[in-house]
Amino acid sequence: MATRVAVLSDIHGVVPALAAVLAEPAVATADKIVLTGDMTAGPQPGVVLDMLAELGDRVAWISGNADRELVEFRRGRRDSIPDPIGPWAAHQLRDDQIDFLETLPRTLRFPITGLGEVLFCHATPRDDDEIVLVDSSLDRWSEILDGVDEAVDTIVCGNTHMPFVRLAHGRLVINPGSVGMPYGRPSAHWALLGPGVDLRRTRFDIDQAIATITRDCDYDDIEEWADYYLHARATDAEAIAVFGPKDGRPTHPGAK
Repeated sequence: MATRVAVLSDIHGVVPALAAVLAEPAVATADKIVLTGDMTAGPQPGVVLDMLAELGDRVAWISGNADRELVEFRRGRRDSIPDPIGPWAAHQLRDDQIDFLETLPRTLRFPITGLGEVLFCHATPRDDDEIVLVDSSLDRWSEILDGVDEAVDTIVCGNTHMPFVRLAHGRLVINPGSVGMPYGRPSAHWALLGPGVDLRRTRFDIDQAIATITRDCDYDDIEEWADYYLHARATDAEAIAVFGPKDGRPTHPGAK
């Protein structure tokens, strides 16, 4: 049983944010680091994968929808990706990195001290691109959790880039937020699990990170991309309004 587990989600190819989190003492000393998907769709995807691979067996990997889309694009199984930076990012990855991403599981499960049996996924246990939010209805959670083994006490997900902890039908649900593309407030968000739940926020020099990414990345709109996502220009209210229809709720009047 693991005692302390660091959970990093939605890194999205942002090296400065990842480097800041990996430098955290609690991450460096954790029993395990779990990646809950979407490591690669962003400005520095290959470097991010190499940084994580260097950590060896301490890292447990899960595929996210964006990782899957990059693999499918490179394999010729799709001709477009919803995220504009996706096709560019797909071509930055080496063949061996694409091969590796294709092997990653969609879920992972093991016990953590204080949290019981923990199921890790990217979006939901049944789908890597499904939307659930902190205020999703209990009826919605009942649908999402249908079929999950009764032995599972805690579910850890990502995908929506906003951290939360809530109880749903007797199960604790945790979203660590996003390391590289936060919505709502800037900084790299992650979680430390065991024996409780600690939602963490690692601050780093965002302006310097934007300058570095802009210098090192040749994606056409990289300066705009880096400014928007690293400064968290999308508020949590805006993100929830956009995600709302995918959660089965009416479209918010202010949604774009």
